[in-house]
Amino acid sequence: VETPDHHRAAADCSPEELALVFRAWRERIVDLRRDIRIRYVLLFKNHGREAGASLYHPHSQLIATPIIPTVVVQELNVAREHWGHKERCVFCDFIQQERSLGDRVALETDRFVFVEPYASSFPFETWIFPKTHSHDFALASDANLLELGRVMRDFLRRIRTLLSDPPYNLILHTAPSPHPRPGQPQYWTTIEYDFHWHIEFVPRITRIAGFEWGSGYAINPTPPEEAARFLREVTLEGS
Repeated sequence: VETPDHHRAAADCSPEELALVFRAWRERIVDLRRDIRIRYVLLFKNHGREAGASLYHPHSQLIATPIIPTVVVQELNVAREHWGHKERCVFCDFIQQERSLGDRVALETDRFVFVEPYASSFPFETWIFPKTHSHDFALASDANLLELGRVMRDFLRRIRTLLSDPPYNLILHTAPSPHPRPGQPQYWTTIEYDFHWHIEFVPRITRIAGFEWGSGYAINPTPPEEAARFLREVTLEGS
């Protein structure tokens, strides 16, 4: 539960309040990893019925699983493969490239960068990265979480203003539980170097229809460069 106020959205919370939410995420991850049966802790937020929220009161959700979800495994494998070829984090390379180009960067602070990824599947899909390499959200400092609260509040208010408070999904991608796996001594042994935790944000302003289901292709009517520009140009009233 993110706030005692039933009608208070995350965009209306203070940075300190959002930092408390992120600290709760961190502490729950750390605690659940004590259970050696748990391979992954997935934290996410559904805002609005169209995004899957079944409760109106502002909240986040957590599901701990005995396997690593397929989407996360794909990311981990790509990250490890890139490290094997380049000995660099693929996400750090991505951040450096996007910052150097600039046209897909929606927001940036000293500690975080918000990017509208190239060839994104959904309009205003946004990836949020700490600029300093870190593979595990559980290692985030209180200072970093407070800064994340500040910039996340700014971002959510821009989204609300620009898209008239759309339903959205917010998903944390972090490292899996570090327990060794019997018979697999090389299991994610380079993850400290090759993975980079991040948050993925998807507003639900379009729907998947027949072509998308039938082809597996995504149709995004808003180029990420335009989405980033729209977000940068939003004028926010008040604080």
